[in-house]
Amino acid sequence: MLKKLKTITAIALAVGSVAANAATFAEKESLARLLHELDVITSLANQAESHSNPDSRIKFQYNLLRKDIARIGLGVKEHLDAPAVEPRQYEPLSGDYRR
Repeated sequence: MLKKLKTITAIALAVGSVAANAATFAEKESLARLLHELDVITSLANQAESHSNPDSRIKFQYNLLRKDIARIGLGVKEHLDAPAVEPRQYEPLSGDYRR
């Protein structure tokens, strides 16, 4: 009876470990996709800037947008490369792109 219990416990732990690894892989895969999408957004911002009117009274601050996108990407990359034990501190995003 004790041997059966040990076997069932070992199987449950193994299944839990595999499920946790699968979840970790799925998260990393999703974060890698997010990094790709941030690159696409940066390209779209560059394209929009190339079509902007330099004589507009109110200008969209593409440099601030790109800086925020880069900051988000850096946080994601750092998590993917080496998850920290301690939370990291980052500057707040600008979020204000009109001047």
